[in-house]
Amino acid sequence: MSDPRNMLYFLLGILGVAIVVLGYNFYHAQWQTEGAKINVEPATSGRAD
Repeated sequence: MSDPRNMLYFLLGILGVAIVVLGYNFYHAQWQTEGAKINVEPATSGRAD
């Protein structure tokens, strides 16, 4: 049977890695753009000057 202290360190390590991964994903989700933004001018009266 393994030492309970080793199991505690193992679980704390997994928790630490999970926090780092979630933080990384959250950070990148904030800076992600939602695709290309295209601004189109309003239509004119159709006259070509």
